[in-house]
Amino acid sequence: MSEQAEGEQQAEQPEHRRHPSTVGGAVFLVVLVVALAGIGIVTADRWRLGIQCVAGALGAAALVRLVLPRRDAGMLAVRSRWLDVTLLAVLAGLLWFLAGSIPDQPTM
Repeated sequence: MSEQAEGEQQAEQPEHRRHPSTVGGAVFLVVLVVALAGIGIVTADRWRLGIQCVAGALGAAALVRLVLPRRDAGMLAVRSRWLDVTLLAVLAGLLWFLAGSIPDQPTM
């Protein structure tokens, strides 16, 4: 088999990666881990801190989506840039506001 035919055959085979191929993909994984950690904190009876962790992760995702071009945004790019940033930022802001504005309830 010629070298050119071998090169074409290797180019057709999919490359098996175990890491994100974009910066946005790596950031998405970090956001996912922080959000899951926040949910874990909520289950440990520290709901305010856990919700703030989730809100912080979403806010960071909004900032990264704002600065990265679409080809580098990975899984952070779902819709148009302005819609992604707006939805993430509004959700982060609402969660942060709610976590700070709900008064503490008496324990039973």
